[in-house]
Amino acid sequence: MSDIKTRQVGALNTLEYKLYFEKNGIPVSPFHDIPLFANAEKNVFNMVVEIPRWTNAKLEISKEEVMNPIVQDTKKGKLRFVRNCFPHKGYIWNYGAFPQTWEDPNHSHPETKARGDNDPIDVIEIGEQVATPGQIKQVKILGVMALLDEGETDWKVIAIDVNDPLAPKLDDIEDVEKHLPGLIRATNEWFRIYKIPDGKPENVFAFSGEAKNKKYATDVVLETHEAWKSLIDDKSKQSDIQVTNTTIENSPGYNEKAEIPNASPEPAASIDGSIDKWFFISGHNL
Repeated sequence: MSDIKTRQVGALNTLEYKLYFEKNGIPVSPFHDIPLFANAEKNVFNMVVEIPRWTNAKLEISKEEVMNPIVQDTKKGKLRFVRNCFPHKGYIWNYGAFPQTWEDPNHSHPETKARGDNDPIDVIEIGEQVATPGQIKQVKILGVMALLDEGETDWKVIAIDVNDPLAPKLDDIEDVEKHLPGLIRATNEWFRIYKIPDGKPENVFAFSGEAKNKKYATDVVLETHEAWKSLIDDKSKQSDIQVTNTTIENSPGYNEKAEIPNASPEPAASIDGSIDKWFFISGHNL
């Protein structure tokens, strides 16, 4: 993936910010063109980093824009940031998505009893490096949590960069607690409380918040990969998702002449000081 570069338009922390991807000068979609699997054995996966650890801007792959750039999410025309819920600072891991996956909103998972959230599957990468937006990491899957977000299944895959010093010691979910004690508990807490400062209720999990093991997680990822195949083949008829791509020649969205804007990077805009405020969430069973 070293031949895939990013092309920035505008300034981070503004509505104009977009981060496109290209390979040897040809636009590629981080949703559709970057392969899910990073090796022939299909046990190492490509992860597209959207949000670096310790940052607050809610960046995400845009499903609705041609070639699916990374943009900052908005609500009512305003940029979205996550709040700092003590003792957490921003996102507590590198956060992103697996390409070529899709959580089908027409499919209800038999165990969570909730339909998919219409996004690529989310990944939290727990290695020591603080990543950058648009970085493509090769990771191995360790486990998964099932957040139930407003009636939808929102899987959170737990993974680690294969080049991380700790990676050789982490092969399944129980290894995370052994070598990174408290991280799973902190992850559960983060997802349960991070929306409370914005006036929303505490989030809930399927499986009582339990993190499922590597096999379960891998099966979930493979299911979302199959769902993506239906999406890119136009069998799902999801009109709100842009499927334009430059590599999948037999797909309806294939366009070898797809274009993206010229690079026009600007320095990151300043963030309102209120984003650095601590919120002390009390009265909850943490």
